[in-house]
This record gives sequence, structure tokens and C-alpha cells, in this order.
Amino acid sequence: MSKTTPATQALAKAGLPYTLAHYDYDPSAERVGLQAAEAMGVSPAQVFKTLMAELDGKPICAIVPSDEEVNMKKLAAALGGKSAHMMKPADAERLTGYKVGGISPLGQRKPVPMALDELATLYDEIFLNGGQRGLQIRIRPADLVTALDCVVADLVR
Repeated sequence: MSKTTPATQALAKAGLPYTLAHYDYDPSAERVGLQAAEAMGVSPAQVFKTLMAELDGKPICAIVPSDEEVNMKKLAAALGGKSAHMMKPADAERLTGYKVGGISPLGQRKPVPMALDELATLYDEIFLNGGQRGLQIRIRPADLVTALDCVVADLVR
């Protein structure tokens, strides 16, 4: 498994600290984030999943705890739109350059508006996909916000 992905390159270029965590990816897992949390022995609430969606026809990205479901109305409101819905997996892969199960909000092919759920701020560090199945980035939420220039909002409750 490579330790260099577009996600890790983006963090290195920004000069932001992070560490990597590897786990055995299970392609048959129903929910990748929950499987990652279990494999790494951390709380699912501390492992964030990257969800690609569309807001009024334009691509966006939501980063939410793996044990939560995104509220599309709240996501739309957080990014100043009217209606959001999940993007088709093939479209998400084409847009981001990553495979489903390995989509990171960092280092995507095309920059899109992003929102991070405010629950991230409850932790000193969170985990999120590193751009490869079985690779997680451990990072401080404030550093992630800096790297992504994203909105922090209530996206799940």
C-alpha cells in the first residue's frame, strides 16, 4: 500500500501535520467508516466519512462521522443552496479521482465546496480517508478546516 496519495500530497504541500493509519479494508463491509473504526480500534464517532453529493446540480462534499447519516437539508443550508442529494458512485469516482471506499476530501481532482460536521470539533484528532482503501489520515480538525477551506456546520442532527 502506498503512503503517498493526492490527499497526503495536499497536506504535505500545505505544511500541515498528520499521521497515517492503515487497516485491513473489507470490500464486503456494509459501511466502510464503521469497518475502519473497528479495524483501528477507535470510536466510530471519531472516524469521518467523505460523501460526495450534488447541491442544486453542482458537486459538493460532506464530511460526517461514520456512525451518523448526513441530513441533506442541513447540508444544503450549510453551503447556501436549496436541495442536495447523494452523487452516484461512478460520478463521485470520476470527479474525485478516488475509488469508492477510498474517497478523501483532500487532493480531489476538482475543488468543490465542502462542509465538515461540527462534531469533529469535539475531538483533538479525527480520522478520515487518505485516498486509498485501507488508509486513514489522523489530523486535527482545525488543520483539516485550513487544508480544505471548508464550512463547519451541523450536518447530521
